[in-house]
Amino acid sequence: MPHQSSSTVVAIRNIRWQVLIAIGGLILVAGLLLRQAPSQETVAPQPVQGGAYSEAIVGSLMRLNPIFDKYNQADRDIDRLIFSGLVRFDSRGMPIADLADRYAVSADATLYSFTLRNDALWHDGNPVTSDDVIYTFSKFKDADYPGPADLHDFWHQIDIIKLDEHNVQFRLPEPFAPFLDFLTIGLLPDHLLRGVSIIDMVDHPFNLEPIGTGPYQFDRFLVKDGTIVGVSLTSFSDYYGQVPFLQRFEFHFYANQNDAADALFSGDVQGLGGIDQKQLEPFLQDPTINLYSARLPEIEIVFLNLNNPEKTFLAEKEMRQALLLAINRQRIINQVLSGQGMVADSPILPGTWAYSNSINPLPFDPEQAAIMLDALEWELPVGAAPGTSEYIRLKEDETLSFNLVYTDDPIQERVANIIKENWAAIGVQVDLVASDGDSLMTDYLEPRAYEAALVNLDLTGYPDPDPYPFWHDALVETGQNYSGLADRNISIWLEQARTTPDFGRRAKLYRSFQYRFHDQTPALLLYTPVYSYAVNYLVQGITIGPIYDPSDRLNNVTDWYLVARRSNEASPSQTPTP
Repeated sequence: MPHQSSSTVVAIRNIRWQVLIAIGGLILVAGLLLRQAPSQETVAPQPVQGGAYSEAIVGSLMRLNPIFDKYNQADRDIDRLIFSGLVRFDSRGMPIADLADRYAVSADATLYSFTLRNDALWHDGNPVTSDDVIYTFSKFKDADYPGPADLHDFWHQIDIIKLDEHNVQFRLPEPFAPFLDFLTIGLLPDHLLRGVSIIDMVDHPFNLEPIGTGPYQFDRFLVKDGTIVGVSLTSFSDYYGQVPFLQRFEFHFYANQNDAADALFSGDVQGLGGIDQKQLEPFLQDPTINLYSARLPEIEIVFLNLNNPEKTFLAEKEMRQALLLAINRQRIINQVLSGQGMVADSPILPGTWAYSNSINPLPFDPEQAAIMLDALEWELPVGAAPGTSEYIRLKEDETLSFNLVYTDDPIQERVANIIKENWAAIGVQVDLVASDGDSLMTDYLEPRAYEAALVNLDLTGYPDPDPYPFWHDALVETGQNYSGLADRNISIWLEQARTTPDFGRRAKLYRSFQYRFHDQTPALLLYTPVYSYAVNYLVQGITIGPIYDPSDRLNNVTDWYLVARRSNEASPSQTPTP
């Protein structure tokens, strides 16, 4: 071993000590980090009560009363926070007890029994009782009820029985599993309105000073130049559920979406729902705005009159399938809806408990569509070129042509024109017929005096799928089965599904229905539109799933917050900037 000088030995020792010191330092740091590790979980912001949120609404106030808000979305949005019903529905369409503590349904789906919560209070401090339930739903039975006649007739057949102060029962004349849909309506206070008829209620002062049971209570109207321009609500500290974090919730009314959007971009409000697809881009580009999307309860559909005496070819399954294969549905979504839609593959809305996600929609395949038409012996004239007036298929002396009636509005018109173009490409001639909404129903669909009809099937307000009205054979002539589908298998499944309260059994029946529908293609499903909701990034805690009404965007409003506290903070602070 070579001899080392003393200086060398000292140097080596110093290095060793430096290494030991460094290692010790690392151990010390690691120890400190380990000691701090558990507290990392508590560093996440903890919402606390405080702050005010304001939202723009396109429209105006009529009356704050859940009995009358069906036709005014602005009222319905506000009522969602002020009032609550016996039940509510989650994003999958499953019922959840709300003002009811629990409920039970008889095996034959004719008896619905509810026990009310003991801790549910009206905003004036009075307890919720069975009398409130009876008063609210008896209003639909009043002879002068100004709402839909079919709703009045429906409730007129139902007995509402008070068992005691906290128990009430609904007795139906026949089994009806979707009945819970009708119990989401906000209750009205019997102790304030007893003796008030439905007609007197239309202009009753209660509609401008509502007392409800929801997470927010009415505070005041926002008035400018003698006109109501908004409504201010405050959190209800005795709410039976989770008390909202946001202490104040304001709605501001605007005449149109441009004005409402300007208010959001300028910071006058913090949220805006129902954004027009054409105006989506500015919201996507603004870094201070979070955009939330959800499936709307609507299906764009082409009804085909399977019983039209002049266009008998519409009764052929292969013809209907060929027509669907030829429609570029994704193009419609991209060009007409700015991408805000989903290709529809079922008459039951996606995301629900009854939807079958194992069915693949027919693709856009015009070549296959042409092959199918060839097989049906619909031939193109020799030498006819695509895009010419001669490019129309013939079978014997009949031309493959029919009328497509649609509602005369910009979106429907653009959709109809794309369909016409797609069908012309495979040799099908379509003549477009514009109609207003009322005429489409009264002049074409109801009398079955149409060949094909482009329709927006609006299922708003009905979380239970219940396809019975549109596809059961008992409703071919006078009901809503506008296509005239008479399929016994489908009818049996739909009958059974609406008469059993067993959701597992119902899901199986609806799955069979969807497979059969897909095979028969009695109507052409196009797309389901998407709802867009823009909110300032400072507002946290928002989640949104499939909705059954635009006001469902407020379902988890009690979780929203603006003010949060971290574990090591002495006082709350607003959520930080990105």
